[in-house]
This record gives sequence, structure tokens and C-alpha cells, in this order.
Amino acid sequence: MAAKGAAPAQSIAPSFTNALGPVSDLESYVKADWWRHLFNANYLRTDGDVVSDADITAREVDRFLAAAPALNTGCRVLDLCCGQGRHVLELARRGFAEVSGLDRSPYLIRRARATRRKEGLTAEFKEGDARQLPYRADSFDLVLIAGNSFGYFEAAEDDMQVLNEVSRVLRDGGGILVDLTDGDHMRGSFEPRSWEWIDRNYFVCRERSLSRDGQRLVSREVITHVRKGVIADQFYAERLYSAGGIRSILAHAGFEGVEIAGELAGESTRGQDLGMMGHRMIVTGTLRKQSPAAPAPAAGRVRKVTVIMGDPRRADAVKPSGSFDDDDHATIGRLRSSLGELRGYAFDYLDDHAALFADAAALREPGACDFVFNLCDEGYQNDATKELHVPALLEMLGVPYSGGNPQCLAFCYDKSLVRGIAAEMDIPVPAAYLIGPADTTHFLVDLPFPVIVKPNFGDSSFGITADNVCRDLGQLEAAIHRTRETAGYARPILVEELLTGLDITVGIIGNPPGDAVELPIIAEDYSALPEGLPHICGYEAKWDPASPYWGIRSVPADLPEATEQFLRASCAKLFERLGCRDYARFDWRLDKNGTPRLLEANPNPGWCWDGHLAKAAAHAGHGYPAMLGLILAAAAERIETEAQRRAH
Repeated sequence: MAAKGAAPAQSIAPSFTNALGPVSDLESYVKADWWRHLFNANYLRTDGDVVSDADITAREVDRFLAAAPALNTGCRVLDLCCGQGRHVLELARRGFAEVSGLDRSPYLIRRARATRRKEGLTAEFKEGDARQLPYRADSFDLVLIAGNSFGYFEAAEDDMQVLNEVSRVLRDGGGILVDLTDGDHMRGSFEPRSWEWIDRNYFVCRERSLSRDGQRLVSREVITHVRKGVIADQFYAERLYSAGGIRSILAHAGFEGVEIAGELAGESTRGQDLGMMGHRMIVTGTLRKQSPAAPAPAAGRVRKVTVIMGDPRRADAVKPSGSFDDDDHATIGRLRSSLGELRGYAFDYLDDHAALFADAAALREPGACDFVFNLCDEGYQNDATKELHVPALLEMLGVPYSGGNPQCLAFCYDKSLVRGIAAEMDIPVPAAYLIGPADTTHFLVDLPFPVIVKPNFGDSSFGITADNVCRDLGQLEAAIHRTRETAGYARPILVEELLTGLDITVGIIGNPPGDAVELPIIAEDYSALPEGLPHICGYEAKWDPASPYWGIRSVPADLPEATEQFLRASCAKLFERLGCRDYARFDWRLDKNGTPRLLEANPNPGWCWDGHLAKAAAHAGHGYPAMLGLILAAAAERIETEAQRRAH
């Protein structure tokens, strides 16, 4: 039995696999990030005799309250690595009004939120990494780390980082309570092999050994269905802290009066192998901060925000007229008007790129600007290849800003690179070829028609029209020639299989895994298109009011629950891997089998009132000003938390 749970799950239904057979060295099979994949429905199946038992949870909470006598219903409590929220929910049932839980597993967090809704409880749950907490300094009176959820990381330094973050989010005088395995006891008493029936259909076999340095207990679990075979063969390792070791690391993190406040004997309704949950210590301490953290913004304070935009004085090759037209000026006017409706902000605007260096440098002056709202998706001097130059300038000046950093924007500007990253993450993409400037089309015959031709670099659907859909080699050669003329002969071209399933957009506002607004997934409704036109949302749909594509509507996508969960989990992983910040949009298309395949990632997606992000927000009941407010709030929260973390 592992512990309480702190990593994302992959699916609810069991998937069957092949066991490895006898293994002589368990430790060699343990992945450094095993905790990302272990805590799923199988975890609740194997450990449910403890972690799903309401009576056991209630008795544990009784012990926690006895060990922390100052804890009362008015305290702000964070349950770190909260699993499916069992302790948080029990505290909420007992009248705790400000209790929160954080865990790395989206599956367990969804379970926690579902239980909260079902019971009508007041509690907050976030997905996040314990080493980088998405909370402001001095937010909590007590941090609880229960159910042996401490010591998962390969390096002890990561455990120390967890405690540093705990001390940051605790107020001065706040407390910590850690419920974890007695490492000395476990070293001398663990069972090298055991097995038990989970229910009439499932049983689990376990092997255990000490790591080579003797500091971790390495475990293997083989979970088997009696008729269908092995469904999981998984390895994990947990650090063994002695009473003296846990006292030492807590003292190093600034906690005083650290003591072993009691022991906790494991319980199981099956009465079988409890593993690391069998013999635990309750450890408590009080935080004394050596220096104050960076102060949180005062309530009611007005944030000074500078908005950087494209330069309407300059040409812009992406726009149909080659420059800003009346529609562009009307869109900018609507942005300014909508930002003006937001309380708590004062906005300035920079759009003269000839003066941008000097104007940006002036933002470093004390009190000049809290952060920049970077809406310059046109790029520096309206050159789309220089979109990353604006955040690069702000980075060099040390001016905080919203949205993706230069590396993120560089990654996502390259569609083929994003495809490679996604494929490496086991996220499906359409079949495709990349054609270099000197390449011919003769080797493309292995990719079945129809296909679609896209410039590999760029966004805003530039260079993608209905004519880019090709049904034979002649059309393909013509489309490649046109795309080279439009995008430039020196740039690569992506030739991709044409998918005909739902055309899907997933928008994210916030910073997963820590926090994000869950916008509805939307799909393009092509029912109004004249017959014969390909169902794509290309340049005409975004820029040409006279085109039949202008009438395409975005509607809430009707998807199976499993597909929606896959899309949300995949987008959260991509958001984190690509380095997106504050908001992003991911475009997908279903194939003929209903499998979602990633088309592209859009950090700093279109901010205009009629863009896809705004459409998704509107379906969630967030009007255009509210959507802008959500992005600003996400950026402000991230920027201020990062400043507090540096100060700490």
C-alpha cells in the first residue's frame, strides 16, 4: 500500500498490460516521476480499504485535532497532497469554513470536487505540484501533510523544497502537521512479499526492498483481474524518515517546537497488507519566520497595467489589406472600452514600436507599472516572426508581463516542433510530412489523400485557405507553390492528413496544474457552409467577411466524457510542457474513429472580442470584459506569487 496520492491518473477503466515477470533489482525500474502515474482508479481500488473508509478518515481527523489543539473551525487549513480530499471534506463537515486541498492527480481532484458538490460542502481543491504552491504567502494557519504523502521525490532536496513552500504559504506562528511512516520501524519490519484479494475479481501481489542507499523503500505492485489478467505492473519508492530525520528537516525549514505528537496505527477493513500506512508518526511544529515575505497587495489597491499592442502606424502582412483597417481600430476600441470596465486596474497603452525600447525601459521606474498585459501578437514592428522579441525585451528589463515567455512563443510558432513534443508525450497528432524549401513532392505518395497544406511557421491561419485542401498530387503541388509564394520560399511547409471529425478548441485561462478556469470545449459548426466546401476554419473564416466561411459558428462540443477528460488532461500537460502562462488555446480535430489529434498550440491566443477564446468564455457565461479580467487576474496572481517566492 503506497500512500494517499499525489500524481495524475490516466484513466478510470482498467487497461490491461503484460507483467515483467521476475525482477532482481526493483529500484532499477522506478521512474523518478513515478508519482505522476500511480494515483489513479487502481490506487483507489488497491488502497480503498483505508483511503475510502469514512470511519477511518474520521478517526484520523480526531487524532490530528488532538495533536494540534490550537486548530479550530476559524483556521485556514491546507491539506497538501490531499488525494481525493478525504481529510479536507471531513474537516468541512465539521464546520471548517476555510479548508483547501492540493494534489498532483487530476483524477483524484475531480473526485474530490464531485464529492464536495454532492454534499454541498465549502472547500477548495486545486491541482498542483507541492514544490511550487499556487498560493500567496501567509495564506494558511495550518498545513497538513497526511496519509504518508511526504517523501515521494527521488532527491531529498525536493522534499526540502516542499517544506520551503509550506513555510512561505504559512503565516508567522502557523503550524505544520505531518502524518508519515516511521522510517526506522519500516526498515526493520517491511514484508518483502505479500498478496491480498481486493475483491472477488481483483488481487494484488507486492514486492519490497530497500534502495541501495537504504533511504527509500522500493515497492512493486502487480494488480490482476482473475479473468482478464494483469492490469498494472507498477514500481514506486518512498523516502524513509526517522523521528530524528523528520525533526531535522522541519527545523531546517524554520519550524520550532517540532515533536512527535503521537503514533497512528494503520487500519484496514480487509485486515491485510498495510505497508507504509501501517505504523506512522504524527509530527507537529510551529513556524517562526526569520524575515517577512514580500507583502501581498492591499485589498482595494489599484494595479497599474501597461498594455503593449501592435503598431497601427506600420504595415502588417498578416492582415488582408496589409495594414490596420477600420475593423482593427474598432476591435482595439472595444478592447479599451472593456478593460475600462474592470475595477482594480489602471491601464496605459504602448503601441508605437519606434519608441518601444525607451517606453519599456521607463516601466522599470518604481511605481510605474505592476506588470505588462502583452497583447502584441502581431510581433515587434508587426513582424509575426518577432512576436517573441517583445517578451524578450521585457525579460531583459526585468519587467513582469502576461502570457508566454520567449521560449514558449518560439516553440509554438513551429507547428512541426509542437507535433514532435506532443508525440513524445503520447498525445496523438495527424500523420504529416514537413517539406523543406528545396524538397519536391514525389515522396509524399505514402500520405493518403485528402491532405491539407499549411505554412509550418505562424498563426492566425495565415496562408491556410480552402484551396489548401488537396485531393490529388496536382492539387498538392499547386497548393505547395501558392503557400511558398505566400509564406516565403525559405520556409518549411507542413502537409497533413485532412481530418474530418469535430473541429475542436480547448481554451485555458489560468495556470494549470495549480489553477485554471474550466472553459467549455467548443466545436466549429459548418452546417451553414455551401456544399462542397471543405470544413476547415482557415484564413477566410477569420479575416474575410465576404467569404461563406464568415458564417461559421462555435458551439459547445458534444463529446463523450472520456474524450473530454482526455482533452483537458492533455491540454494541461501541454500547457505545462510548452511553458504557457496565464492563458492558451489548443486546436484539435477528431479522426474518423473519434480520436482527438492535436493540430496546434496557441500561447497568447487572439484576445479580440470575437476570437475563439472569447467564444468559449461566453459559453461559460463570461462576457468579453470578464474574460479579460480572468486573464489579468491569472497573470497578477502568478506574478505576485513569483515575487513572494523570490523574496522568501
